[in-house]
Amino acid sequence: MRNCKKGLISCRDFFVEPHQIDEAAHQIHIIGTDVNHISNVLRMKQGEEVWISDGGQKEYRCAIEAFSADEVLLHIIYAQEPDYELPSRIYLFQGLPKADKMELIIQKAVELGAYEIIPVETKRCVVKLDGKKAAKKVERWQQIAESAAKQSKRMLIPNVHQVLSFKEALKYAESMDIRLIPYELAKGMQETKEILAAIEQGQSIGIFIGPEGGFEEKEVEAAISEGAKPITLGKRILRTETAGLAILSVLMFQLEN
Repeated sequence: MRNCKKGLISCRDFFVEPHQIDEAAHQIHIIGTDVNHISNVLRMKQGEEVWISDGGQKEYRCAIEAFSADEVLLHIIYAQEPDYELPSRIYLFQGLPKADKMELIIQKAVELGAYEIIPVETKRCVVKLDGKKAAKKVERWQQIAESAAKQSKRMLIPNVHQVLSFKEALKYAESMDIRLIPYELAKGMQETKEILAAIEQGQSIGIFIGPEGGFEEKEVEAAISEGAKPITLGKRILRTETAGLAILSVLMFQLEN
């Protein structure tokens, strides 16, 4: 949370759709579940300040103006265009892990700047989700993404895509500028450094991470045939919940420079 000018009051962060913003009237209309959260959970009062993101390029410093049963009316104090987002969109294609590891992966991937997380069902995935279970999981994962976006001051809420097969994931990544697949049999670190150093700001990047058992060789071959570049993450074997975060961290530092 951010420090507001009024003493050390902590400012909360919320996201709104563009239609909720009336810049001419200097007002923002909070609706939906955030109304209850502001009014009854946080018990905020008139005059308290919040940060609002439009899910794109602007954020607004606002003060609570009025409450009603289905709306919280905010007064816009000022707007700004901070540069919180990475200059490239990074898509994390994550092989479905066991237990609740996906929740940790999504939370940390959002903090590190991922633009979208795509759960992928690969050959070695232990977890198999049918349509109804997958939909419930994605709904839960999206809530985690939203919470992480608020906590890390993101300007947008990264989308958690519906679960895809590996073949569907390769198809989805076709239009991306760069596709990377960390693989234990990839060539040395020098070649990986060269591949990463060649990535330019503004390019879209897809990262493919296998589940606990890794990718099958045929899956790696299929990815490479579609243009993915195999890279190494070092001499140590990383867990599935570590591998994606490791490459995201490297890309975050490189792209922000």
